[in-house]
Amino acid sequence: METVVGSRARSDIREFIQAKFPGARFTDSDDIFGLGFATSLFAMQLVMFVEQRFGFQVDNDDLDLANFRSVDAMAALVARAAPAAVEQGVAGGTGA
Repeated sequence: METVVGSRARSDIREFIQAKFPGARFTDSDDIFGLGFATSLFAMQLVMFVEQRFGFQVDNDDLDLANFRSVDAMAALVARAAPAAVEQGVAGGTGA
């Protein structure tokens, strides 16, 4: 069962990608890099977006393209990492 954090992350991440690529068609499970519209530069933008939006720093071990290939993968990363960061007092969160 998906957590509230994971559900919110999925929606926010999807909206971020759609804003950057208005005509792109993709599902939450699609490999956005495999589809050809996302690049390595966009991968960096995704990392920064996730960190800023969800208030935690992506750990070096999680800086793996597999964690950023799809909306599903990114939402799972946020669901794992954001609650842990809050518990450790690391997450700032935007509350938006």
